[in-house]
Amino acid sequence: MSQPTPPTPPDGVVRVERLTKTFGHVRAVDDLTFEVRPGRVTGFLGPNGAGKTTTLRMLLGLVRPTSGTATIGGRRYAELPRPTSVVGAALEAASFHPGRTALDHLRSYAPQVPVTDARAREVLATVGLAEVADRRVGGFSLGMRQRLALATTLLGDPQVLVLDEPANGLDPEGIRWLRVFLRSLAAQGRTVLVSSHVLSEVEQTVDDVVIIAGGRLVHESSLADLAAMTTTRVRVVSPDVDGLARLVQASGWRVGPDGAGPGWVELEGVETPEVGAAAFRAGLELHTLTRVDPGLEGLFLELVSRGAPGPVQQAPAGRAVA
Repeated sequence: MSQPTPPTPPDGVVRVERLTKTFGHVRAVDDLTFEVRPGRVTGFLGPNGAGKTTTLRMLLGLVRPTSGTATIGGRRYAELPRPTSVVGAALEAASFHPGRTALDHLRSYAPQVPVTDARAREVLATVGLAEVADRRVGGFSLGMRQRLALATTLLGDPQVLVLDEPANGLDPEGIRWLRVFLRSLAAQGRTVLVSSHVLSEVEQTVDDVVIIAGGRLVHESSLADLAAMTTTRVRVVSPDVDGLARLVQASGWRVGPDGAGPGWVELEGVETPEVGAAAFRAGLELHTLTRVDPGLEGLFLELVSRGAPGPVQQAPAGRAVA
């Protein structure tokens, strides 16, 4: 009699399709669709209260969607035959018993995976904690605790890593280490999904971005494509308020989203030499003529502000909407 064929491991693609979650009258996630692929670090971005954590909790089967699906390799988390070998997740600040050693902390999770002491020591070495494996966690710095949390997610050698705000509280050295570490995981062909409410915190780490606001998707692309959307602006300041306004109107220049005020304006689609030459011909005195680069963070804030449907509603106490 032939043996049953073992289940095929999931491919590591994370798909969120028309995902919605409501808590009473609060819609925390609203018809959200995006995809995260292996070999890439994807930044899942949005302001606090945008619905990031709720989305990740639905992906991991911790919250039931109102509608839509969130799958890993085409399967819901509950359908994965060995979930800890497929997904490693750290959604909240990890809780550590201060009296346990780093190795003992991993030993407490080992039977659930299951793995041996050798694997626990291996992942401690991977995150740079091999030399402190037998030290009590109560004496660890925040950065060391973050590394231990990451070691815990790696115990089952998962294909997919889901990390919620992993850089929170890290100093510049810790953020630099995390950046290199996440890039190395993606280089191994793993799927890495990292949430953050600050693009500047992860822009040197991620390949792709998924940006949400008010529970809705406002942008999804590679980081390179997002960077291509940035528009350099020209800031012009003149003591002749009326003259500046006439020059802008006569020249047909486009005013940027930051607008204009008495005696100043920010323009898009024009360079400083053109503005300077036009002002000279018009006899307009200028006090400031400079290029303004809003950068990726400025574009991120602009996208979020356009996409948010107003002040983000907070879920009832105890419900995640971050």
